Amino acid sequence: MPVIAPISELRNYGQVLDKVEAGKPVYLTKNGHGEYSIHKIEDDEIFDKARAMVKLMSELNAGFASGDENGWISDAEVDKHFKDRRRKVIG
Repeated sequence: MPVIAPISELRNYGQVLDKVEAGKPVYLTKNGHGEYSIHKIEDDEIFDKARAMVKLMSELNAGFASGDENGWISDAEVDKHFKDRRRKVIG
């Protein structure tokens, strides 16, 4: 169950921070509506991984849609593409 507290509780911010646990942020309300969340720094790594996963899945879906619309290329064409790129980089 989430911890929800009115923003006025920040007057005693130490007590609010004691309620924060990894994976269990404290949500602060203002006039009865959600306004802020306080979470542990270690949760940032989880958020960053989740954002990266969403971006990766979005790019993969775009690639599948492009393949379906424009046609797929063969394994040999992919291999040639990357060999050509490697030659350009190496010189």
